[in-house]
Amino acid sequence: MTAGSRGGGTFRTLVMSSRPLSWVNTAFPFAAGYLMTTHRVDLTFIIGTLFFLIPYNAAMYGINDVFDYESDMRNPRKGGVEGAVLDRRLHRLTLWVVLATNLPFLVFLVAVGSPLSWAVLAVSMFAVVAYSMKGLRFKEVPFLDSITSSTHFVSPAVYGLVLAGAVFTPALWLILVAYFLWGVASHAFGAIQDIQADREGGLSSVATVMGARFTARFALAAYLLAGVALVVAAGTGKEAWPVLYAAFLAIPYIIMVWPYRSLPDSDCERANRGWRAFLWINYAVGFVVTMLLIVHWIFA
Repeated sequence: MTAGSRGGGTFRTLVMSSRPLSWVNTAFPFAAGYLMTTHRVDLTFIIGTLFFLIPYNAAMYGINDVFDYESDMRNPRKGGVEGAVLDRRLHRLTLWVVLATNLPFLVFLVAVGSPLSWAVLAVSMFAVVAYSMKGLRFKEVPFLDSITSSTHFVSPAVYGLVLAGAVFTPALWLILVAYFLWGVASHAFGAIQDIQADREGGLSSVATVMGARFTARFALAAYLLAGVALVVAAGTGKEAWPVLYAAFLAIPYIIMVWPYRSLPDSDCERANRGWRAFLWINYAVGFVVTMLLIVHWIFA
């Protein structure tokens, strides 16, 4: 094997470790929050969106893959779009890449921000590190794991809003609560498929501790509450119709989880089929949310 092919393989592995299929899940919330507040595309918008698109995900998932190596080796779904199994020789390189790709963006974002935006960004980055890093390992504390994971996706939206100087109305708070509940539900459901691999690797999660059936029903309840929060937000805000339509977007997720509500732990890997559906549902829902935001912007 030539040096070039080895380098290409290493690069591909590092890219797969950052979960390219999920990049948009963190970049879009920041971009939407910032753009809907400022109504302009400027350098801060571009740099912030790029940061939450690639470096942020490289940190979130790269750190996870380094410290989850033992579990990932036992996990049959690793090695593709759902994450790479990082060879031990790549662990140090991965952490250096995370530092090198994140630091320049963070310096810029701190320079253009305010103390409040610094605090939100600090919480966001702490959640990224604390979820996986040895000595913290929030991902091994049931329910805190889902809360921290949800923070990974909600904090870019909060950061974009704060950085842009948004006014936090009751309706906006309810929308963020709904988004947070969606994140909690999504993490909990995603953990079900890894119950066996995590237990064999000596790892804990909300699913390994509470079991597949409880966790699936917990996810169902969180998705339902997310939809209810949006309905309430629609009755609170001035622009009710786009939020009310968005509330119906909880339905595909509820339908997705429903078949697994009584899943036994021994069949946990069956939930991977639902998780793969989740990945594509996210794209469809993201498209609808984008259309709602565009229409709202046009007629606001």
